[in-house]
Amino acid sequence: MPSSRPVLVWFREDLRLRDNPALHAASETGQPVICLYVLEDTAHGLRQHGGASLWWLHKSLAALSAEIAARGGALILRRGQADAILKDLVGTLNPSAIYWNRRYDAAGIEVDTAIKSNLKKAGIEACSFNGRLLSEPWTLKTKTGGYYRVFTPYWKALRAFYAAPEPLPAPDSLHMPDVESDALYSWGLLPSQPNWAHQFPDFWSPGEDAALERLHAFLDGPVYHYSGDRNRPDLDTSTSGLSPHLRWGEIGPAQIWRAVRSAMSSGEVREDSAWKFLSEVAWREFSYVLLYHNPQLASQNYNRDFQHMPWRNAEADYDRWCRGETGYPVVDAGMRQLWATGWMHNRVRMITASFLTKHLLIPWQRGEAWFWDTLVDADPASNAASWQWVAGSGADAAPYFRVFNPITQGEKFDVTGDYVRRWCPELADLPNAHLFAPWETPGEVLKDAGVELGKTYPHPMIEHKAGRQRALEAYETVKTEREAS
Repeated sequence: MPSSRPVLVWFREDLRLRDNPALHAASETGQPVICLYVLEDTAHGLRQHGGASLWWLHKSLAALSAEIAARGGALILRRGQADAILKDLVGTLNPSAIYWNRRYDAAGIEVDTAIKSNLKKAGIEACSFNGRLLSEPWTLKTKTGGYYRVFTPYWKALRAFYAAPEPLPAPDSLHMPDVESDALYSWGLLPSQPNWAHQFPDFWSPGEDAALERLHAFLDGPVYHYSGDRNRPDLDTSTSGLSPHLRWGEIGPAQIWRAVRSAMSSGEVREDSAWKFLSEVAWREFSYVLLYHNPQLASQNYNRDFQHMPWRNAEADYDRWCRGETGYPVVDAGMRQLWATGWMHNRVRMITASFLTKHLLIPWQRGEAWFWDTLVDADPASNAASWQWVAGSGADAAPYFRVFNPITQGEKFDVTGDYVRRWCPELADLPNAHLFAPWETPGEVLKDAGVELGKTYPHPMIEHKAGRQRALEAYETVKTEREAS
C-alpha cells in the first residue's frame, strides 16, 4: 500500500507537466504529489536571471500554476535559499521523498549535491532525473575517453546513439498542499516604470500548451523549408520559435525529437530540413557538454590564448551597439528586435556578435552579458558557447579571420529587405540596392527616402574594411603571443 506521506516535486527549468521525468516518477509512487518552485535569487554562485528571462518566468509560472490547479493541486512558490526552504517544507509537509530534474552548471550542481546529502541524512529520499537534455554531458565520450570538443563529431555520435524514450503523460491529479505560498506578483518579476517589455505579449505566449502549439505549427509546414530558410530573418516562419520554451523546459528536447522523427517517418517533412533542425537542438546539447566541463564558460575564454587579445574599453561604442545605432542596418535591426521582443534571429545574432567582437574589438563577455539580460531564451550554456564561437575563443570556434561583412550579410540573408525595414523604419523607403549601406547612397536617393545621415539615421561607427583589418591585427597578436609562449 502506498504511503500517505506526499512526494514533493521541485520544479526548476522544467516548467511542464507532460514528459517530466521527476513529476512522472513521483506520480508513479501512488502517493500524493505536491509541486514546488523556488526562486533562488539569493543563492551564492547561481547566475541570476536577466530582466527578459524574469518576464518569461512570471508568465510561465502563471501558466504552470493554472495547469496544476486544473488537476486539483497548487504550486507552492517560495523565494530564497533552496536548502532552507526545503528544510522548512520537510518539517511542515513531512514528505517521504523530494524529486527534481538535474541541472548542469557548477553552482547548481553544488547546491543540489549538498541538498541531496542533507535530505538523505534526515531520512528523506532524494531522487534526481534527466529532464533537460537528450544526452547528459558525461554520457558521450570520444575514443580517448574525453568529452567532445568539436560539434560535428559530437552531432554524429549523438545522432547514432540517441533513441527517445517513451513519452511520459502528465499526472491526472495533484495534491493541494496545506502550506503557505508566496503570491507570484509579490516577486516583482515583471518590469514597470517603464514597462520595457510591453511589446513582448505581441510575440510570445509562455507556457507548456503554447510550446506544443508552436512545435505542431512548425511541423505543419515551415520545417519543410527549414534547411533553406533558416538563415532568412525576413521570413516570420524561418525558425521554430521554440528556443524560449525549450530554455524554460516548457517543452523537452525528447518531445521535439520524437515529433520530428515521427514526421520524418511518415514522410510529412523533408529529411534534410528535419535533420538540420535537429542539429540545432544538438548544438544546445553540445553547449551543455562544454558548460559542464568548463564551468566558467560565460566569463573565461575557452581558448586560453585569448587572454592576450587586445580588447578595447569603449563604453560609448558598446552603448551604441546595445541601442542599435551602429549605422549598419542589419546590425541595428537585430539589436532593436532584441530590445522590442526579447529575441533575435539566429543569423542576426551571429552578425551582431561578430560586429561587437571584431569591428569594435569589445570583449565577447560584454555581449554575452547584454544578451543574458535581454533574451527571453537566455540559456546559460548556449548563450556563452555561441558568443565564444563567434569571437573565436570557443570550442569548435569560427576561424579568427572570419569577420562577417554586415553589408553583404544583410544583402544575402534579408533578401526582401523586410527585416531591416521592420526594425529600422527610418530606412523603409530606401530601395534594396541601397538599404544595407545608406552612406554609399546618392544624395537624391536619400532625400527621396527621407533619410538624413547623422540625423534620422547614424553614420557607420567604423568603415568595414578598417574594422576588419583592425580585427585581423588584433588576432595576430594572439597568434604571436601563443607562438612566443
